[in-house]
Amino acid sequence: MSVNTFNHRWASVILEALTRHGVRHICIAPGSRSTPLTLAAAANAKFICHTHFDERGLGHLALGLAKGSGERVAVIVTSGTAAANLYPAVIESGLTGERLIMLTADRPQEMIDCGANQAITQPGLFASHVTQSLNLPRPTPAIEARWLVSAVDNAVALQLQGTVHINCPFAEPLYGEWDNEEQAWSEALGDWWQESQPWLQQPQSRFSESQRDWNQWSQKRGVVVCGRLSAAEGQQVAQWAAILGWPLIADAQSQTGQPLAYADLWLGNPKAQAILQRSELVIQFGSHLTSKRLLQWQNACRPQEYWLIEDRPGRLDPAQHRGRRIATAVGEWLRQHPALPGKPWAQLLTELSSAAHTCIEQRLANEFGEAQVASRMSALLPPHGQLFLGNSLVVRLVDAFAQLPIGYPVFANRGASGIDGLISTAAGVERATCKPTLILLGDLSALYDLNSLALLRQSSAPVVILVVNNNGGQIFSLLPTPIAERERFYCMPQQVDFSHAAAMFGLHYRQPQDWASLYQQVTQAWQHGGVTLVELKVAETAGAEALRQLVQQVGAL
Repeated sequence: MSVNTFNHRWASVILEALTRHGVRHICIAPGSRSTPLTLAAAANAKFICHTHFDERGLGHLALGLAKGSGERVAVIVTSGTAAANLYPAVIESGLTGERLIMLTADRPQEMIDCGANQAITQPGLFASHVTQSLNLPRPTPAIEARWLVSAVDNAVALQLQGTVHINCPFAEPLYGEWDNEEQAWSEALGDWWQESQPWLQQPQSRFSESQRDWNQWSQKRGVVVCGRLSAAEGQQVAQWAAILGWPLIADAQSQTGQPLAYADLWLGNPKAQAILQRSELVIQFGSHLTSKRLLQWQNACRPQEYWLIEDRPGRLDPAQHRGRRIATAVGEWLRQHPALPGKPWAQLLTELSSAAHTCIEQRLANEFGEAQVASRMSALLPPHGQLFLGNSLVVRLVDAFAQLPIGYPVFANRGASGIDGLISTAAGVERATCKPTLILLGDLSALYDLNSLALLRQSSAPVVILVVNNNGGQIFSLLPTPIAERERFYCMPQQVDFSHAAAMFGLHYRQPQDWASLYQQVTQAWQHGGVTLVELKVAETAGAEALRQLVQQVGAL
């Protein structure tokens, strides 16, 4: 038996099985042990292959592709620390639900724990952060192809969310010409090769019964809270809440148009808190809220019941409210529970939202910086495009100061909320959607994933990377970090200039000095195409200070 040939046959069955579960995008890092998987993917015309030299960035590229497409995305890496570098993306997908399939090549068992090169214990590597794990044996014709294909089908079919880890040991030789040996092994699958369905079909039903007492609850004083939603869901929820006359408090990721914008500011106002105490039912759609004040109110509120509706399973309610956890698609739930017309009962919140807007405009009118840019974010968005928000301070400023258009696609990594892999995730989103993309992130986040600027050189639509350079992690300026140690151990200023990074990767570069220049340069970038890195050099603590002051000002209205 030719080991090289049979490795390829074995890998070809695995990769073909994945196509039957809707996998189109596959992300590949260089490596020798993964050669059978890589060449099988390259030979399968059903795949769109993406490559990156950094496995950590590759995992986040796959995460972004899954976010943008809504499909499963596969990843191929070699053995050893290459597999371990996928961990951050695995953790994020477990928290936010994107479906990834990690194919990690491995050494055969006899090479483990004996000092062999690039050999680590890979089964169970991702622990509880994966939804399914499949540790395959070394390829051998003694194991029928129907076992292999049904094992892959079973693992993937059980994946409602998060990551499946398939560990694939291969013995050498890994290279060479393929022959006709053991052809009967794969041909035993018969006409499966010409069909498009999985060998083992296991439909997963997520039907949820309607709440029979909805008519009674719909006539009470309700509040709607929105976390991360799709564009279609955000529009539907906004319309549904408006018909009911219920206040809608929405995250920047909600795509609802935030009818009661600037909630992070006015939720600190005692008048708002007093009126919200009258609520009898709170219904939350989506999870992973950004606003500190919203999370504080959500933790403190005590309605008669608290309902949380999201397609993913799990509690997803850090405040542990009494109520109902309904795991179903938001659109389906809204269809089952139509809104009955009602009169708005919390009109004061609309007035506070309008007052907060006035305070923002007055405070930031002549202060060019990250806070002003966040408040005017809608003006920078590309037509028919999308927004990718980084973490730490920038997402909080947008959540507090911006009112984003209803139904406008917004993406972020708000599961574990790390600053790693943000550029690569945004690159994946852009590749999946082929839409003009505005990426907003901080300087440390950009430095963390700097080599993933290489991924954006292949963008099919205009991309603007807006890097807020406030010289370090200024989110810590909002926290009670010890002042004497804050700069060295928390903010960690790096004194960098991103013009060199743009030149290194062949990107356009701009550094505007005022709002008019920024608006002009971003508008030109959408018109001229390509990838533009816009560096916004700002006073170090100005953004954090603006947020702190406006929270106090609006709270005292």
